[in-house]
Amino acid sequence: MTHLASCRCGQLSAVATGDPVRISVCHCLDCQKRSGSAFAAQVRFPIDAVTIAGAASVVAHTGGGGNIARFHFCPACGGTIAFINDAMPETIAIPLGAFADPYVFTPNVSVWEERQHEWLELAGEMQHYD
Repeated sequence: MTHLASCRCGQLSAVATGDPVRISVCHCLDCQKRSGSAFAAQVRFPIDAVTIAGAASVVAHTGGGGNIARFHFCPACGGTIAFINDAMPETIAIPLGAFADPYVFTPNVSVWEERQHEWLELAGEMQHYD
């Protein structure tokens, strides 16, 4: 199975092959700021299963848990196409909304739930972590 993802303008893209390692939502404050929403959803693949094409800017950021994540985003439109977190260096995460078909993925892991907004309820089979 091949999954295509791109930034808003299409200049930066990612191709992921095979099955994801994890499909998750994160409620941490950094993901809320990055996504501009109450949480962020991402799909993790083995790092060697993803190919990124196009010009990317990379920013390293230390998150609330102390781990460094490197965000690859388009310098033209600002869309994040992928990030690698030192906590899971063997994987690369692609924002769920960047995929050409984001509906093929269903998150089954929810992390940093102590930061989850009170009004938010997640449906379906979900592993929950604070």
